[in-house]
Amino acid sequence: MKVATEPIKTAVLGAGNWGTTLAHLAAKNGHVVRLFTRDPLQRDEINERRSNERSVRGLSLDPGVRAVTDVVEALDEAELVLLVVPSQSFRDACRTAGGALRPDHLVVHATKGLEMGTHRRMSEILLEETCVRQLGVLAGPNIAAEIARGLPAGTVVASAFPRVVEQARRVLASQQLRVFAGTDVLGVELCGALKNVVAIAAGIADEMHIGENAKAFLVTRGMTELTRLAFAMGAEATTMTGLAGIGDLMVTCASPLSRNHRVGAALARGEKLDDIIAHLGMVAEGVYASSSAHELARLHGLEMPLVDRVHRIVHSGLAPVEALAELMSLPVGRDVPRLSNRPSSRA
Repeated sequence: MKVATEPIKTAVLGAGNWGTTLAHLAAKNGHVVRLFTRDPLQRDEINERRSNERSVRGLSLDPGVRAVTDVVEALDEAELVLLVVPSQSFRDACRTAGGALRPDHLVVHATKGLEMGTHRRMSEILLEETCVRQLGVLAGPNIAAEIARGLPAGTVVASAFPRVVEQARRVLASQQLRVFAGTDVLGVELCGALKNVVAIAAGIADEMHIGENAKAFLVTRGMTELTRLAFAMGAEATTMTGLAGIGDLMVTCASPLSRNHRVGAALARGEKLDDIIAHLGMVAEGVYASSSAHELARLHGLEMPLVDRVHRIVHSGLAPVEALAELMSLPVGRDVPRLSNRPSSRA
């Protein structure tokens, strides 16, 4: 269904599965969309055949999407910019687009990850590398393949700038995709990045056939650990109960379409990480986020047993059966931690 309001010129930077799907949704809503890709062959396929088989198989792209390989052309007349690239490529993407981005651009990123080494969130990288100030983040239980097939979903756009949220909702909201508003950028970004670590644990649990009780136990304890870390970093605890928190965690831990779940399952089968990533053909953010979460826990003086075991399985070769035995041998304390009151940070 086309929207009745004036079309918003929108640039989508990143023609992977989620970027392509968001571009398609925006164009279906009647907006003018330029989809940036570095690949001329991908550009031509999108413009000539209305497909992007490498990223979203079977999707017939709305005619309102036009792919370009010139980032200046993509951004020149854009009012809203959706930045949808993997976390470890995010800084380079900001530098590529930096000269064409303007202070009046409204930018929403949809990247669920943290930068390796620095542990920077994507909004922090945007502020460091570009002149953009009016920014936000989009996250939620959003498996691109389902949304590309027209199935219903909900998501949240968080920003300190109401106009960013308003414009993003105008561009993306429809009867298929419900777009909720938020202000806790920090919390939404941390949820989007850290839930992928728990999803790897869920994939391991499913492949080990240890039962639904055990999986629920691991996922719940993982959520508790992530809530404790996010709160210690300044996020609002209630954000963890929303679409970017428990919502995204549910789908990422349950769906075999989840990349991180698939990584966990493959690790439990004894496959090597390099082979898993090569076979996946896409980025699994939890591989990187496990290192960041492990280091952030250390920096904040927090014990995060599940995160620690996932990190060791992924990066140190710890056998999943040994990790489970260690977790089941640990002393237990309070079920739900007490979180002390302190000012939140929404940067």
